[in-house]
Amino acid sequence: MAVVKPFRGLRPPREIAKDLACLPYDVMNASEALEMSKGKECSLLHITRAEIDLPPDTDTHSEAVYKKSVENFALWQKKGWLLQDEKPSFYIYAQTMAGRTQYGIVGCASVDDYLKGVIKKHELTRPDKEQDRMVHVRVNNANIEPVFFTYPAVKEIDAIVKKIVKKEKPEYDFTAEDGFGHHFWLVKDAETTKRIEKLFAEEVPFTYVADGHHRTAAAALVGMEKREKNPAYKGTEEFNYFLAVHFPDEQLRIIDYNRTVRDLNGLSKEEFIARLEEGFDVREKGEKIYKPRKLHNFSMYLEGKWFSLKAKKGTYNDNDPIGILDVTILTNQILSPVLDIQDLRTSKRIDFVGGIRGLGELKKRVDSGEMKVSFALFPVSMRQLINIADSGNIMPPKTTWFEPKLRSGLVIHLLD
Repeated sequence: MAVVKPFRGLRPPREIAKDLACLPYDVMNASEALEMSKGKECSLLHITRAEIDLPPDTDTHSEAVYKKSVENFALWQKKGWLLQDEKPSFYIYAQTMAGRTQYGIVGCASVDDYLKGVIKKHELTRPDKEQDRMVHVRVNNANIEPVFFTYPAVKEIDAIVKKIVKKEKPEYDFTAEDGFGHHFWLVKDAETTKRIEKLFAEEVPFTYVADGHHRTAAAALVGMEKREKNPAYKGTEEFNYFLAVHFPDEQLRIIDYNRTVRDLNGLSKEEFIARLEEGFDVREKGEKIYKPRKLHNFSMYLEGKWFSLKAKKGTYNDNDPIGILDVTILTNQILSPVLDIQDLRTSKRIDFVGGIRGLGELKKRVDSGEMKVSFALFPVSMRQLINIADSGNIMPPKTTWFEPKLRSGLVIHLLD
């Protein structure tokens, strides 16, 4: 069963929370981070993307960047921009998008749960990205940014959350520049805190990494490093745990994660479509944006026109948790055999566009001449994600996109 424990959070004062909180480090580049931090002296980006305080040509993985991150983290605490709570607590973090709100429990997940598979994952991680986040956690001795977990919904936890948010005034309550609302409460009652911890321990057999596989792996690996340096560790030390926001699965929605490709692998438009018709029913839809309506239906944008692609029976396996995925069908029927894109992780001929940008972004990339063809996919369901994680399988790269993204900086977990 899952271990989720309260902790003494390091948090900003209410009046600066909106300016300090920021998007996760990995959804922006250095120039975008610099732009986002303008006018926000206390922005956490000075810690999570510390290269913005260094010369523009600075290597983002250089020792200078990590050193600057540590320096800024200490300075933020000295200035009182980050203050530690006196008692261990759970926190409630809610996000609102398009009129829908999802409520998560902020607590510490267990390194042991990750090692034992109680925390399940559905994506492979890249060693270079793991190493970068490991260094960031190690040098700051803190989980600066949370990871995004989900769990099978528990009615009593839902009821506790509902009672708190209805009764208590939120500690933070703001709308970010992207229009998404962020709301944050402390769980102040000691008995309620104990009950939440017990409910996870008794009612939640597994938790699942929804977003943040690299941060999760890095946090667990740093915990293991600290154990090796402290062979007499008892298991109760803070380095045995890491920061996560746990959302009930019933409240989450996955949005589409789409693909755009630079060329047709030497084929003409007619030759390309002829190849597609071997595995798909292809219908031209005209100039108006066409959005996939159900599983195994794709939309394609090519030379100013939208097309509907419906996968033919026999091109996929509904009894295979990976084979049923539309990302698998697209790869096996188009990207690999027709366009000769064999490794989605390394190919420079393909790019990935989160559905939050809309299908207009796919059209824009093609119309500009940067790309030749774009594909939009029907989003994966939470049930598919959990089934794949439960079966021990791994999703293909760039399958799931969760929105809104967690804001970093609303609470931080110190490792000692």
